[in-house]
Amino acid sequence: MEADCSLVGLIKELYPICRSITGNGVRETLRIIGQRISLEMREVPSGTKVFDWTVPLEWNVSDAYVMNGAGKRVIDFQSHNLHLMGYSVPVRKKMTLEELRPHLFSLPAYPEWIPYRTSYYKENWGFCIRHADFERLSDGEYDVVIDSTLHSGSLTYGEFYLPGEVSDEILVSCHVCHPSLCNDNLSGIAVAVKLAETLAARSRRYSYRFLFVPGTIGSITWLAQNEQAVSRIRHGLVLTGVGDAGNVTYKKSRQGNTEIDRAMMHVLKHSGETHAIIDFSPYGYDERQYCSPGFNLPVGCFMRTPHSQYPEYHSSADNLSLIRPKSLTQSYTHCLTVFELLEGNRVYVNQNPRCEPQLGRRGLYRTIAGQQEYQSRELALLWVLNMSDGRHALLDIAGRADLPFGQIQSAAEALVEVGLLKEYRRSGDA
Repeated sequence: MEADCSLVGLIKELYPICRSITGNGVRETLRIIGQRISLEMREVPSGTKVFDWTVPLEWNVSDAYVMNGAGKRVIDFQSHNLHLMGYSVPVRKKMTLEELRPHLFSLPAYPEWIPYRTSYYKENWGFCIRHADFERLSDGEYDVVIDSTLHSGSLTYGEFYLPGEVSDEILVSCHVCHPSLCNDNLSGIAVAVKLAETLAARSRRYSYRFLFVPGTIGSITWLAQNEQAVSRIRHGLVLTGVGDAGNVTYKKSRQGNTEIDRAMMHVLKHSGETHAIIDFSPYGYDERQYCSPGFNLPVGCFMRTPHSQYPEYHSSADNLSLIRPKSLTQSYTHCLTVFELLEGNRVYVNQNPRCEPQLGRRGLYRTIAGQQEYQSRELALLWVLNMSDGRHALLDIAGRADLPFGQIQSAAEALVEVGLLKEYRRSGDA
């Protein structure tokens, strides 16, 4: 329950903030995250070339509304920040309803919901409105005001680095560019922060790098500015949409059979919970940048219901009522279990490889044949001994044996303790 409260609490705190791919909303979001973990904020100037892209102008907004002839705001950014299309240019003019209509967006199928719309890379403006309110608009003249700025500023992202025993890294990435949308992606932010807090309090074999970046342009910018560091990334997860009531979905990396892919599939299989494993596609979240052919990093995407496959997606219905505390905690637990597996996924060498060693005299075998409760443990011991040849890691053995990783890991530790197993270290390993 403590994890539930912590995760939901952060989502509630971040929910009112108007975020975009640049601007003060992102900074405020990162500042709040920085109260929980030692986040370093990076500023990349507008106009900076990042591969085939350019860091855009910075966008901020203080107010926006459409006011009717009676002086009533019929669309009001102050009441919900989704009412304004993201990156809308400044506007101050009087318009007829006919002139205004092309700039209004609604969801006829869900008349009480406000859609989420953006125009990042083409100058435009617009308002999003409940369709029920749209149908109530009457002919006449309206005051249209968007008090926004587009100026040469910077793109802001946050980075939290946890050094481990080795410089090899596990990357965790989530996007911070969406305004008041809870599942997409305040849920990913909350789970990433909780994972960072937990791992910071533990000893670690791997180093961990947590990225809180604007979607697409943020990951592209980080990759462009950190090309030399990319070679240290051994495993990675993009976290998004992890708080809804749907079952877990894991999208594999472009390579399809990396250690992070196999670890996640193993954990989900042995969780006993319904889940889905889907192949990589170059559409979705920032995994498509990390997995682009020039990098081809072992980065998968962990989510629950995939984007656009739940009706609340990119609308005001993606609010606090959509979030399930149990789902958040379960998502956090699955990811942490995968990291624990990766931390413990060692390679060993059998020190007595010629025939099966006598386990009984070492206290590792049952003294009376037929005791069922010991059979699974003994099977794990035999699998570890048989496959520990310096080529198979414990995850390989767990998969071949069809046993939970924890059981295989416990068997390996027991065999190390009695001198039958020794960890295999390649030259140059820490």
